[in-house]
Amino acid sequence: MYDQQLLYKIAITHIPMVGSVLAKNVISFSGGVEAVFQQRKSSLIKIPGIGDKIADSIVKKKSFQKAEEELAFIEKHGIKAVFYLDDEYPFRLKRIKDAPVILYHKGVCDLNHPRIIGVVGTRRPSNYGRTQCEKLIEDVSGSNPLIISGLAYGIDITAHRTALKQGLATLGVMGTGLDRIYPAAHRRTASEMVDHGGLVTEFGKATEPDRENFPMRNRIIAGMCDALVVVESDRRGGSMITAEMANGYHKDVFALPGRIGDSTSKGCNFLIKTNRAHLLEGGNELAEMMQWESNPEHMVKQQSLFEDLSTSEHQIFDLLSKEVPTSIDRIYKESTLTASEIASGLLNLEFKGMLRSLPGKMYLLQ
Repeated sequence: MYDQQLLYKIAITHIPMVGSVLAKNVISFSGGVEAVFQQRKSSLIKIPGIGDKIADSIVKKKSFQKAEEELAFIEKHGIKAVFYLDDEYPFRLKRIKDAPVILYHKGVCDLNHPRIIGVVGTRRPSNYGRTQCEKLIEDVSGSNPLIISGLAYGIDITAHRTALKQGLATLGVMGTGLDRIYPAAHRRTASEMVDHGGLVTEFGKATEPDRENFPMRNRIIAGMCDALVVVESDRRGGSMITAEMANGYHKDVFALPGRIGDSTSKGCNFLIKTNRAHLLEGGNELAEMMQWESNPEHMVKQQSLFEDLSTSEHQIFDLLSKEVPTSIDRIYKESTLTASEIASGLLNLEFKGMLRSLPGKMYLLQ
């Protein structure tokens, strides 16, 4: 027997021409995922970004066949589909506007691990790069972080394998569906990761490793981590894109310096020179700069707060800004919650010390 609610959640990700931002808007306007598919075409067309073709596709439930196939696949292979309003969804990723609506996760690691380090770099590292990557993860292992990367050749797979060797959980963020491992040469390592960490993707089964998928994968790495480390990179490439994304998400970005003139050092040296990354000389230094050694309970305490949030409290939290006060009217307009749920959620968040109320029914994150 299928989980009908999960079927609706998957179906919305298969609507042609509907990305994660538009999907969330449609859900919000409709009042829930199931309600999206109960709307009349005339109502759907009034939603910003929904034209005649998309509305027609939704009304005729054209995405349900693929959704049923996807649901059968994940149930057969023990894959968990994590919806963006679920408590298990990565709270760090929720703060990103274009975060995936659904993540498919296979493995044992906590997607809301207290400490997460993203490690990225060139697919053709030097011996220096491999050695420094291994040493970095060895040095930081005492802080017990989750190591995430993209399962690619070079620095990515070095980071995953070193994490496994050090007994650390490691998560591979994929640019394909979970029915295929790319590159295939890393299948054995990926299998080990499922038992000691996991694999995660926003892509459904049968998704090929198309070029446009990898920047999308990179935003998940940048969005999920607390600290992003670029080990070796040329001036252009996926690692530099990930670093730019992480900076845009206000994450701590670090880069290992390299020799002047080496192509694999150009990117890291540029990030350091332009103040886009902290110069990093080792894992112990990273832990110190992240204050993981001096305040080891800080992230655990922060994580427990997020685990205690209800679905409605998560929605309210995601709409609030730390820099700009947010009105209760805006929360009501942009959420799928009733007035009583909003009032209760705001009060609970204030009790938990996560926001403060201001005059004029305005609210600000602590």
